[in-house]
Order: sequence, then structure tokens, then C-alpha cells
Amino acid sequence: MPNIEERLKAVERRNARVEFDKAWETSWIRRGLIAGITYLCAIVLLFILGHEGSWKHAFVPVMGYLLSTLTLPEAKRIWLERKVK
Repeated sequence: MPNIEERLKAVERRNARVEFDKAWETSWIRRGLIAGITYLCAIVLLFILGHEGSWKHAFVPVMGYLLSTLTLPEAKRIWLERKVK
């Protein structure tokens, strides 16, 4: 069985990894990449379907995604406040 120091170091490594994952999940770089990929996929699909003005209409799912990332943290905060009470 590992000694207490080894166990503590393992927990600290895990906590650091969790913190980095959390930072990535909430980063604007990640949001921008997802928005960009979503836009490209939507524009290609709309173009294949022959939709006129596909480059403009492809912004609809991107804006939906970005708005959801802006409002969900606030919704989570409200939900948590009510859950704790």
C-alpha cells in the first residue's frame, strides 16, 4: 500500500488535472473552436442542400450555441441556489 506522501501527491496531480479540465471547459478558445466547427459544418450542409445565402443562415446554430454558453452558467447558479435552500 502506498504511503501517505505518495497518496497525497496522487491526489494533488488529480486535482491539478481536474482544474485544467475545468479551465478548458469554460474557456473562450474552446467555445470559439466549437462555434467555428459548427459554422463550417452548417455552411457545408446548407451549400450541399442548395440553400441560397447559406453563409448567412449558418450563423443561426452558432448563435444558438454561443447564447446557450452565456446563459447556462447563470441558470446553473440559480438552480444551485434553489437546490441548497
